Amino acid sequence: MDRLYVVVPCYNEEAVLPETSRRLAEKLRTLEAAGLIAANSRILFVNDGSKDRTWEIIAGLHQQDPAMFSGVQLSRNRGHQNALLAGLTEAAKHADVIISMDADLQDDINAVDAMLEKYRGGCEVVYGVRSERKTDTAFKRMTAEGFYRFMQAMGVDIVYNHADYRLMSRRAVEALEQFSEVNLFLRGIVPLVGFKSDTVTYARGERFAGESKYPLKKMIAFAMDGITSFSVKPIRLILSVGALVFLVSVAMLLYSLIRKLLGHTVEGWAFLACSIWALGGIQLLSLGVIGEYVGKIYNETKRRPRFIIADVLDVAEDAAEKQA
Repeated sequence: MDRLYVVVPCYNEEAVLPETSRRLAEKLRTLEAAGLIAANSRILFVNDGSKDRTWEIIAGLHQQDPAMFSGVQLSRNRGHQNALLAGLTEAAKHADVIISMDADLQDDINAVDAMLEKYRGGCEVVYGVRSERKTDTAFKRMTAEGFYRFMQAMGVDIVYNHADYRLMSRRAVEALEQFSEVNLFLRGIVPLVGFKSDTVTYARGERFAGESKYPLKKMIAFAMDGITSFSVKPIRLILSVGALVFLVSVAMLLYSLIRKLLGHTVEGWAFLACSIWALGGIQLLSLGVIGEYVGKIYNETKRRPRFIIADVLDVAEDAAEKQA
């Protein structure tokens, strides 16, 4: 029987943790009773440097039921992607199969059954894909779906309407650990791992407490991380724009020379001023895009750790495994 770990990254989630832990524990017990997972399966919460009582609640859950709840505390806030990777790395030391999901449980936990069925059918990676977004506002639905379309248009290999709700085998996680990027974008990295994969669709629910950790500003920053980490299309676009501007400038030069030879006064101060501002704007934008790539290369070359684990809450049997 395969041992399952459910990895849940948390940042300031004190409002949702009591209900989330109850629902997940109930789900795991149901799966255990049905003989779908091993009896020593577990829920692993990863505290990403929360400023509220998140870690205190996780520690309390572990104390109440150490066989069900485990916890990992990062030394400081490192961002959702790093926290998720820390949880996957820790879980892969003990689990046969790992499922990651957000703490707000907007992703339907009943889709776990279908994920495990796909896993038993030979899939090493199973993506949870949202079939609809009826619970989202029109603006959020438009921006979220636009995000996936834009990423695909930029050449990023990303599963449409898939966030970080996925199943991965231990072998897939161990392969993922070989990717040493500091600028993590797991939605783009996981498809590069390969292995047999499939999708499971589900209806996205509402957040029952707390607030979203991905407002528009963070979504834009997240998209920029994904594009600049996996696509060189912006650089190629700059090259195309530069070539176009050069051709336009040659045409304008020929036009000016012809006008001069014909004895006409070359007019158009407004046009000249607009051209200067337009070219200046294009140059600054181009430098900004190139600078984003250079900055990422700079961060990668430093080889700084992506996360540092400050504390781990585990049961005695796992402590014995570590000593062995």
